[in-house]
Amino acid sequence: MEKISVIGAGLMGHGIAQVFAVKGYDVAIHDPFPDALASVPERVRANLRSLGYDESCVEKISLHSTLKSAVEEADIVFEAAPENIALKQDLFEQMSTATPAGCILASNTSVIPIGQVAARAENPGRVLGTHWWNPPYLIPLVEVIQAPCTDLIHIEQCMGLLQRAGKTAVHVKRDVPGFVGNRLQHALWREAISIVEAGICDAETVDLVVKNSFGMRLPILGPLENADLVGLDLTLAIHNVILRHLEASPEPSPLLELYANQQRLGMKTGKGFMEWTPESAQQVRDRLTRYLSDAIHRGESFRDGAVKNKI
Repeated sequence: MEKISVIGAGLMGHGIAQVFAVKGYDVAIHDPFPDALASVPERVRANLRSLGYDESCVEKISLHSTLKSAVEEADIVFEAAPENIALKQDLFEQMSTATPAGCILASNTSVIPIGQVAARAENPGRVLGTHWWNPPYLIPLVEVIQAPCTDLIHIEQCMGLLQRAGKTAVHVKRDVPGFVGNRLQHALWREAISIVEAGICDAETVDLVVKNSFGMRLPILGPLENADLVGLDLTLAIHNVILRHLEASPEPSPLLELYANQQRLGMKTGKGFMEWTPESAQQVRDRLTRYLSDAIHRGESFRDGAVKNKI
């Protein structure tokens, strides 16, 4: 699998293209918006400069004004279009007829079940999910999702490619909304918002608690490792007390809906759970980039309880 295609040149798409270009793969990228497509090389160069990498690998990325030209010789296509089920279904219907018979078709959806994405595709056995995390050139994990019709050989081929590209690829065996990472992440977010809504503490305190307690352990001690560490008898005793008091609503928080309706959307509007200036928002983004970049330069990725070099 040597020829990579990416559909979508936005935040995720150009970063996915960068991952493979850095490793020497030829990458074809398409976006229906000419300005977004034309900006890919400079955005990739800027990322590479920030990491101290050779910028010449940008030459491995070719820009395509049509979907057909981008995918007609591909071994694997990564779709990175907006989270719109109708749009994704249309793209996979087109890609399933425009690609070679053995080409793997992968969706980067964050939460939509892959079986729904593949609903109109010819030969859905070659459709699977690859959920990358933002920014894709800094976060090691890619969840590879097996839909009900996905042929297992394509899962194995995709995981092998991702591992050769330096990613930590994990096999998600059931096609459920949110897969693994987002189910865990948003369970935490639901409880965090509920705590603020109930007046237990303010948003700043919630984040201080997470970042200065169990959050410090998470890079080297996952939640189930931690349960084994403290003992499942203690874990059971704690759950017998606390679970009935945790937020379990199947609907979004009324506070979250209120803020969204008031256009309190976070950093992009200057106010969300907290207040932001352009400077304070940029400080957070810069701090995150430095932290992730430092981890990459140290070569740290955590898999099976061990540190492995993934770059």
